[in-house]
Amino acid sequence: MAMVLQANDAREWCYRGEGAVNLVLAYSGEHPDFVGKVLRVQKVPRNGSQRENGHPGLTELECLIWKEFKELVSAPTKEMAEYYFVQHVMCSLLGSKNVDAGIHIPVTREFLETVDNNVLCQRPSWRVDAAMINPLCDSVLLISDHSLFLHALKRDFCISVEIKPKCGFLPLSEFIASENSIKRSVTRFRMHQALKLHQGKISEISAYDPLDLFSGSSDRVHKAIKGLFKTPQNNFRVFLNGSLILGGLGGNADATSCEVGETFENALKCVIQAVDGRRTQCFLDLISKTIFGSGLLNKVLEVQKLDNADIEGAIHAYYNVISQPCTVCNKRSAEDQLSKRYNSLHSISKDESLKIVRNYLIAATAKDLSMMISFRPREDGSLESPYSMVSLGSTNQSFDYKAYFIDLDLKPLERMEYYYKLDQQIVGCYAQMVKSTQQLSHIE
Repeated sequence: MAMVLQANDAREWCYRGEGAVNLVLAYSGEHPDFVGKVLRVQKVPRNGSQRENGHPGLTELECLIWKEFKELVSAPTKEMAEYYFVQHVMCSLLGSKNVDAGIHIPVTREFLETVDNNVLCQRPSWRVDAAMINPLCDSVLLISDHSLFLHALKRDFCISVEIKPKCGFLPLSEFIASENSIKRSVTRFRMHQALKLHQGKISEISAYDPLDLFSGSSDRVHKAIKGLFKTPQNNFRVFLNGSLILGGLGGNADATSCEVGETFENALKCVIQAVDGRRTQCFLDLISKTIFGSGLLNKVLEVQKLDNADIEGAIHAYYNVISQPCTVCNKRSAEDQLSKRYNSLHSISKDESLKIVRNYLIAATAKDLSMMISFRPREDGSLESPYSMVSLGSTNQSFDYKAYFIDLDLKPLERMEYYYKLDQQIVGCYAQMVKSTQQLSHIE
């Protein structure tokens, strides 16, 4: 695509949402190359330094980590490295059918600055305070808008759900310290909820449990979807014809109030053929049945489980890779039983260390991805369709559906220390919460 997006093109791109790393824009104009597309635009911290064009995509050590993937290693910019990571690493692991690598298109600095200004009032204030669009990027990622069915007739209705499943298993690593053994019985998601509540980032604990969603049990998958609907936070969003009707755009939607629930129930009229008060339940059934029947999360779980050392093991391999003294070992007694296990990690080969870190980073992407499932009512008597089909017995309807994994960001090697510190903070906060609860119960 030869077109370069200029400042006057910015008015045709509207705010769709954002995560920690990227901001998403949906197209509202009529150019045939962009209809049904979204842009993923890189952000930078407001208190950080912007990266100039032309800087290498990967650091020297990251090139060692990803040396098996030649295009990724030789990528001239971070944006292209991200693209090759999705194309060559995540597509092969998750299946190209459900991953859209997109294409990079060039943009001017004026386009990025204009967009940044245009969407300012739509972004959550805490997102605005934390980051801005990076004006020094020379390209952005163009991908299909998976909340829509491309080439669908205007009278068709499309309803889509975006789910951030999070980590779907409990770690069993031998490198987990005894004081952190709670990790083997309580999910990372649940423990992180306690920290977020303590920090004031959420107002209540989520009703969702990732272990239910990944369980392979129809009843538990349904329980997970009900939990996500009850407390969407940033893990559950619903779009009708590309417009958000449930969940937060760029931040959290803590709980679904009665008023929000009624509005949502009413919005489903054009898609779910059920009586008032039953449409929401039928829609949640539709999502549950699709996830359970499709096996969509099986591969995700496989990729997540590439992290078999846990961050408490991977951090030691990281220090091997960067050839620096291990700060974790320095804080433990040499006589500590676990220190002997850590020493075994520090005696492995460089290639083994690289593999542990690489697998951890790939798994981290799989633990943080989103899954977008879009549904379109199938017309009566229509048998031929390029899409998969799911039937909803309670309404006697059939739906075409498509599913894609998105937000497959390449995790930078330099984040390993941050991941370790956050992990310890999460476990420490949860342990303190449990201790305080027990003390209160004794008092009562």
